Amino acid sequence: MRMRTSYVAFDAGRGLTVAGALATPLEGPPAPAVLICHGSDGVDGRGAFHAQALHEAGLVTLEIDMWAARGTGRGAAGRPRSPLETLADAFGALRFLRAQPEVDPARVGIMGFSWGGVVTLLSAVRANAEPHLGGEPGFAAHAAFYPVCWAYDAAPGLGLTGLSGAPILIQTGEADAYDPPGADKALVARLQARGEAPVRGVSYPGATHGFDRDLPAQTINDPFAHAGRGGPVLMEFHRQAATAARAEAVAFFKDAFAD
Repeated sequence: MRMRTSYVAFDAGRGLTVAGALATPLEGPPAPAVLICHGSDGVDGRGAFHAQALHEAGLVTLEIDMWAARGTGRGAAGRPRSPLETLADAFGALRFLRAQPEVDPARVGIMGFSWGGVVTLLSAVRANAEPHLGGEPGFAAHAAFYPVCWAYDAAPGLGLTGLSGAPILIQTGEADAYDPPGADKALVARLQARGEAPVRGVSYPGATHGFDRDLPAQTINDPFAHAGRGGPVLMEFHRQAATAARAEAVAFFKDAFAD
């Protein structure tokens, strides 16, 4: 599908103007859209990797830059204290997308990586959405990539109860040093048991945190790593997992947006 890329900005409230790259079809009726939220390193190519496949499936994308909106430095050193602080960016983007003539306002989803994955899951909580949307419905689907699975219902403000009912996809690497073994499966099982939304998890053997980041491997140190004890985290591209995860995300959104 032929796409037009526009560089846009919108008011996210709280004095924030958030910028992003919006890709819309050059022709055709209003299409479903996916908001893309970056990880702690900022916009680094992961969004573009997935956006290409989403465009081929006929979907609009908007990848936002949450760090630039705050005038912070690029990378993890400049991130806010909590992903809760960037929920305004996500819901501001939802309002913006719904106002675009190329977008079907009833079919807007969200996906994100690491920090953005946390935002993706937190945006599924009704209590998080209501202050930003004034009674309007939230996102129609949530696809989180390696969203630090140990933290939910454990770290302050990261509860996942009272979900909107929109479907959720969680994709993780089994060698992700943020989480103890099995934390991803435990989170998925816990959410499935609550029965508040359709939830599915996919885990990739041998894949680390950031397995879809096609850049040289790097090791970072993060206080949220190793179940909150802090320490080093390897981020290494895993082509097989990245390709499979991209296909899973496209299929997930196509199913969620099906008429």
